[in-house]
Amino acid sequence: MATIDRLRLTQFGNLELLAKQVVEGFITGMHKSPFHGFSVEFAEHRLYNPGESTRNIDWRLFGRTDKLFSKKYEEETNLRCQIVLDGSSSMYFPKEEQNKLEFSIYAAASLIELLKRQRDAVGLSIFDETLALHTAAKSSMTHHRFLYSELEKRMHVYQPTEKKQTNTAQALHDIAELAHQRSMVLIFSDLLDDPANTEALFDALMHLKHNKHEVILFHVFNEALEQNFDLEDRPYQLVDMETGETLRLRPTEIREKYKKALSAYFKNIELRCLNHGIDLVKAPIEAGYDNILLQYLLKRQKLY
Repeated sequence: MATIDRLRLTQFGNLELLAKQVVEGFITGMHKSPFHGFSVEFAEHRLYNPGESTRNIDWRLFGRTDKLFSKKYEEETNLRCQIVLDGSSSMYFPKEEQNKLEFSIYAAASLIELLKRQRDAVGLSIFDETLALHTAAKSSMTHHRFLYSELEKRMHVYQPTEKKQTNTAQALHDIAELAHQRSMVLIFSDLLDDPANTEALFDALMHLKHNKHEVILFHVFNEALEQNFDLEDRPYQLVDMETGETLRLRPTEIREKYKKALSAYFKNIELRCLNHGIDLVKAPIEAGYDNILLQYLLKRQKLY
């Protein structure tokens, strides 16, 4: 039976309160928004206030006017973020401990809390075979509570009778069409798909990029079981959580071949993300969603 960390939710009352506790932990010591500099677009000048950072002072304008003006950017006052979760059945793996979907939900809730504190707009999209949920990015308290409630609805035990396959490419195309304003798009997915669909996946990611969105792709996986195939040397019947197909085998018979093929598949994705300017973040669930987010936010803060 799949388990949800209900103890943590009980301790804080609900997902929103848990997210607040996590955010309070990892923003300690951060003196500016970790999303500072995202897809910045110049909007106007404003008078420089003594004590502010000098990084945005327009020195050319100072040379002409002998007055200090700072460049004001669109995203300083109106960051829009779209959080996208893969809700297909494979995200409920592994069944005996925290699964990939729960990891993604906790991460999404923490990001919503952080963006809420920064008074930025956030939307939520959840997909499987279709785009099951899509909300526009908003910053109201009512909207935030709605997002938390939608996330909590997905925190349930895997049901084999409700198998849901993945159509990532079509979902991302739909999101690109629905997200009319320039946004930061954060995608949480295990990226498990037929390698033949890789081209379609990147067509969809480039659709988002073409529409001026910044794309950050969190690859969510269980390192021990999915990457290393760390299973005992005994017969297993493996079941595809999305199709129900079964396969009988001994792990030692295919482990090296499996790891080689999987490594080649994800190396290709990593290379293509690099070539297309897509930020790929490896997110092994064993590391904890809070640690993955903290490392990424600190890295982003240094870059910008």
